[in-house]
This record gives sequence, structure tokens and C-alpha cells, in this order.
Amino acid sequence: MSDCIQSDGPDPARTALTGLRGVDHVGITVPDMQQAEDFLVDVLGALPIYSLPGKSADDNWMTEHLGVHPRTTIKEIRFYRLGNGGNLEVFTYDAADGQAPHPRNSDIGGHHLALYVDDIDQAVGYLRSRGVEVLGEPVASKDASLGQRWVYFRAPWGMQFELVSYPNGKAYESITRSRLWHPVNDSR
Repeated sequence: MSDCIQSDGPDPARTALTGLRGVDHVGITVPDMQQAEDFLVDVLGALPIYSLPGKSADDNWMTEHLGVHPRTTIKEIRFYRLGNGGNLEVFTYDAADGQAPHPRNSDIGGHHLALYVDDIDQAVGYLRSRGVEVLGEPVASKDASLGQRWVYFRAPWGMQFELVSYPNGKAYESITRSRLWHPVNDSR
């Protein structure tokens, strides 16, 4: 196994964000809300929860609170739940200073959203049957992640997602009592 930080629990001397429980949601911006909803609900199985009206401001509210151009407008916000895991806050914007293309993983701010599945081969087959672009074939991880398989796919607007599966755990679990959060262990 490769070298990694190994922890057997919280270090009482380490400073941490008071009251942190975990990730509540991931916010994403999409070019077309209906296209995003169709993909999230009809393909991924997300549960739509609620929506909020848009937001604009004549002062510097948008810059002060969101770090965007002050005349940018939020057209709509919708919230979704993904299985036993995280929530998504999905935005459409009318950006006063234009919008950049979706960042690649290698760009600063690049990202992907990983979804745990029980059977990665079955999930890949399903995505392909729905016309979703899957990037290659599932990859078997090594070192501390041995036991995991993963593959990337793209949403219609270009955002990268990942399928990940490790039904028998990962190799790191044999060297530490600490565990990464796993959606299978949280069935709320």
C-alpha cells in the first residue's frame, strides 16, 4: 500500500470546525434546468424536493454573498436528494459578465460528483442504455483503495460524475479503525 495519513480517531489537539456533521449538499450550476431535472430524476433517480424563485439585486448583494458580478441574476434553484447520500442544489443563472465553460478535472476548481452503486457493471450498462456518455470501462483501484472500481460519465451539460463501488470494502480498512463515510452504512 502507498503511504497515506492513517488515523485511528480524532486527535484532541487538532482544531476542527465546531459542530461539523458532514456534507449537506453540493451546489451545481446548469445551463438548462429542465434538461438537468430530466437527467437527475429520470436517469439518476434523484428525488425532487423543492424549488426556490430566482434572486437579483440592485446593490452588491450578489458579489458580497456569492462572489459573482453584482448584476447577475439567479433564475431558479431546485433541490434534489440522491439516494441515501447527499443533496444537490441546482442553479440556473443569467450571468451579467458571461459564463465560462465547464472546468475539466485538471482545471483549478475542477470537480466531479461520485455516486456509490452496488453493482458497477450493471450501472454502466444502464447508463449506456440511456445514451449517457461513459468514459471508458470501470477501473480497478490499487494500493489503499484496492477493492474499489470506478468509472466516469458525463451529464448532458458536460459535468463529470463518477460511479464507484467497493462492496467488500477497501484495503485501507485493514490498517486503521477510521473509515471514510459510506452510503451503504447510512440508510436514512
